[in-house]
Amino acid sequence: MAHPDKVLITGAAGFIGRQLVQQLALLHSGIRICATDVRPIDVAALPASVVFRQLDVRTSELPELVAEERFDVVAHLASIVTPPKSMTRQEMFEIDVTATERLLAACVKAGVRKFVVTSSGAAYGYHPDNPIPLTERAALRGNSEFAYSDHKRLVEEALARFRATHPEIMQVVFRPGTVLGNSVRNQITALFDKPFVLGIKGFDSRFVFIWDADLVALLVEGIVGPIAGQFNVAGDGWLTMRELAARLNKKYLALPAALVEGGLAILKPLGLSQYGPEQTMFLKYRPVLDNSLLKATFQHRLRYTSAGAFDAFATDLS
Repeated sequence: MAHPDKVLITGAAGFIGRQLVQQLALLHSGIRICATDVRPIDVAALPASVVFRQLDVRTSELPELVAEERFDVVAHLASIVTPPKSMTRQEMFEIDVTATERLLAACVKAGVRKFVVTSSGAAYGYHPDNPIPLTERAALRGNSEFAYSDHKRLVEEALARFRATHPEIMQVVFRPGTVLGNSVRNQITALFDKPFVLGIKGFDSRFVFIWDADLVALLVEGIVGPIAGQFNVAGDGWLTMRELAARLNKKYLALPAALVEGGLAILKPLGLSQYGPEQTMFLKYRPVLDNSLLKATFQHRLRYTSAGAFDAFATDLS
């Protein structure tokens, strides 16, 4: 594929989206970039090669924009990772799944040459029989109990259908593990904010991490390089919850699964916890990602292993 002239980036106001816009413009100043998000951004801070359009991916504005501009590459980062309490499961589905399917259809009509998308390791699901580690050949079994995991699976199923019916559009699908950075805060980093680290008794709860700058560099290479395929994105190795606690110099508290499930079953209906009993699955059966294909395909060399990324994040916490 020839070097792209015009690139669309959705989710450009997000943690990774902001960095991607800046890095792509910095490293490839000849590319005209259209950045979109439902949230406003500081337009004055954008590089000269970037135009910002504030829009909701659920509306017709996005397909119309693709039809008008005829982008060479679409990088789709818009997704709900940590939903506000007021957001319904149906709203999340419309943003994550329905909007992605509409965008794919618009790309076909407009002759887009490449579609780059951030999926997630969560698309594999949280299952006791998941291989350790998981390669890209493993089944995608995102759990219906978790909107994020379920929706990423559904998005990947849509992507697979479009690969079969429209092979003329190259796809680069990234499945990141937990993304860490100097300023990142999310539902997983919240696990490490307390005076102790909570685990489930009898389970290692393995975590894989990717540093934000590594993910951004891979996205840039995926946009401009002759690359296609589905790729797990994580640093080498993994860390258990007990090892994470030790790195934070915090006590590791392993509770029986039944006790945690019972407590959450009481607390969530009372509005005292955003998590229900199913959260124990999230901790017990973490998807551990094999990154061999990623390292064999991309020129970018990962700055950090999983342990290195966590240590860099922990340093910022102290």
